[in-house]
Amino acid sequence: MLVTPIDAVTPDGRRVYLTVGRVYEVLGVEADSYRVLTDEDTPNAPNDPVLYEPECFWIVDAAEPSFWQTKRGDNGERYAYPAEWGEAGFFEDYHDGVAAVRELFWKSLQNLYPRTHKERQRAGQNAAPPS
Repeated sequence: MLVTPIDAVTPDGRRVYLTVGRVYEVLGVEADSYRVLTDEDTPNAPNDPVLYEPECFWIVDAAEPSFWQTKRGDNGERYAYPAEWGEAGFFEDYHDGVAAVRELFWKSLQNLYPRTHKERQRAGQNAAPPS
């Protein structure tokens, strides 16, 4: 799924660390929100897999990867990720700096999302877990 941000601020006033007009690949859906990598120059958290509300985006291409595994939460909210990212707490561990989880994320990104991986490499990023 490909999206582009509508504005630099979310409807509730938070800063969006994405570039308006740039096309981003949605890496998954969590509680109906889209997980997208922040821009390479984001202060303190470049290339960070962050959740944003769908209202922040225009959909450029609604096609979803065939490898997403979809589940529904207790209130009907949708979760859709590659199997290796779908375990409860995966992204909490990522953001807590668990090395094995971060390594798995970046290896999976390279294999499953080659468009995003190549784009980040072209931008001068090594597409490896931030230190």
